[in-house]
Amino acid sequence: MPTVTFVQPDGSAVEVSGTPGTSMMNTAVSNDVKGIVADCGGNLACATCHVYVNPADEAKFPPASDEEIEMLDEVFSVRHDNSRLSCQLNLPESSDPITVTIPDAQW
Repeated sequence: MPTVTFVQPDGSAVEVSGTPGTSMMNTAVSNDVKGIVADCGGNLACATCHVYVNPADEAKFPPASDEEIEMLDEVFSVRHDNSRLSCQLNLPESSDPITVTIPDAQW
């Protein structure tokens, strides 16, 4: 079972277990992780589930689609090369841990 460490802007972190194939956004929301707003419910329409994927973990996910790239233009916080929308990141089968940082604001 994959584990995701969500690092808050203040440096505190929470580690949660997820189900392979489930989106990182749903995993965060179902575990009450602060900072993942998910206004659109994972429909790629709001950019309120923005995260910064640890560079060592980026290869665990497919590249962003054109639609995700367009929506990343709408993020409230600073966009970085490792910015992704957690609704588009399905947890892999691997049990390797994943670390993401939540931006200081989503909206």
